[in-house]
Amino acid sequence: MAKMVTNMQKDIIVQRLKEKGCRITKQRLMLLDVILEEDCSSCKEIFYKASKIDKSIGSATVYRMINTLEDIGAISRKNMYRIACGTTSCEEMACTVSYDDGTFTELSGADWNKVIREGLEKCGYLKGRKVSGVDARSCNCAS
Repeated sequence: MAKMVTNMQKDIIVQRLKEKGCRITKQRLMLLDVILEEDCSSCKEIFYKASKIDKSIGSATVYRMINTLEDIGAISRKNMYRIACGTTSCEEMACTVSYDDGTFTELSGADWNKVIREGLEKCGYLKGRKVSGVDARSCNCAS
């Protein structure tokens, strides 16, 4: 399941990079794999792991890729270079819902929060209370 989520995140990021006009090179794809599969806390660590895979990669390439990923909203330095795309639900982020036919819908943070609130209300969980927050980090919503 984790591999499917990682592949879905990678596909979303690649699409965002294309929309920004970036070429999708082997080195960029490899850097995405390193970031998605590893627990890196700095550009230097990403560079170290990436250079084990591709000796020709330069540190400037890593730094440019990190800046580009931050520009498209795929990572946040607050998340210590962990992919944030489609995995959390806050006002600035989006949630990607995947369907069994291979299609998906991307919801804004506000739309995702609306779905959660209305679902909790309909199922009787709110009981007159208001949602003050949702911690999606430990949620595995695939069924």
